[in-house]
Amino acid sequence: MSPIKKIAILTSGGDAPGMNAAIRAAVRGAIFNKLEVMGSIRGYQGLIDNNLVPMDSQSVSNIIQQGGTILKSARSKQFLTPEGRQIAYDNLKKNKIDALVVIGGDGTFTGARVFSGEHNIPIVGIPGTIDNDLYGTDYTIGYDTALNTVVEAVDKIRDTASAHSRLFFIEVMGRDAGFLALSSAIASGAETVLVPEINTGYKKLDDFLKNSFKKQKSSSIVLVAEGDKLSGGAIKIAERVNKEHPDYDARVTILGHIQRGGSPSGMDRVMASRMGVSAIEALLDDQKSVMIGMVNGEIVYVPFNQALKNKKPLPPKQLELIDILSI
Repeated sequence: MSPIKKIAILTSGGDAPGMNAAIRAAVRGAIFNKLEVMGSIRGYQGLIDNNLVPMDSQSVSNIIQQGGTILKSARSKQFLTPEGRQIAYDNLKKNKIDALVVIGGDGTFTGARVFSGEHNIPIVGIPGTIDNDLYGTDYTIGYDTALNTVVEAVDKIRDTASAHSRLFFIEVMGRDAGFLALSSAIASGAETVLVPEINTGYKKLDDFLKNSFKKQKSSSIVLVAEGDKLSGGAIKIAERVNKEHPDYDARVTILGHIQRGGSPSGMDRVMASRMGVSAIEALLDDQKSVMIGMVNGEIVYVPFNQALKNKKPLPPKQLELIDILSI
């Protein structure tokens, strides 16, 4: 028999569509297995503040379709200190909590790994980030919804681009990873993409603009990941293009936080539901310091060390696909 009788659930870092679906699944999965559940309001800071609330099946009713997170999120500077983590652990013990389910990205899992190592508490992570940059899983919760949000926006921008024969640089989220930008570029028919992982510099874009203009395309769309340091971001690169390629009328759209909001897609809801229940099953199976991942449609357990140490590579075939389809 597992010694776990009571768990706490928290969300941390940037919100992602589908987090509520994961909370719902974890709560109901725990109740199904006769566990008590509490929710930590505002992530790790909630553990420090002892802001823990009981959760039951009714408390997660009618949230599967909601974006954001009902448990709120925060980045806790206090939790970065050993003293802060000790307070958090003391509050867990005070509330007789035996294990944690944490939903978030690499920062969330880094904190979980340290916390689990210091205090020997079982923690299972559920990957929730629109960046889709966590090693060991094909997809993260929120990525599919964000992708659809970007594609819908780009489709609308292309209407204006075509009407005025303009070049648009569209900046999407992706501070350290270009997965969202790359997939969005393919799905929206963009002419090229700039991502932080690929050191292409300005030359490739310069060559593309010369060739594209010669073909007299009615419009051109370039997706730029916000983390693309070489170009300096969409605004700076548009300024340079307007100076060096006056035949183009380059404009910029920064999509910003609309990518993180909205009702989750069907794919994100199903994936979050599977991962939420699997997180409970992992705890009952005496797993600790692991992330729930999905590879080829199957649930896998990925150690935090592995998920955080390894960098997830961009799919080379997708990069090649951009070049093929932009001719």
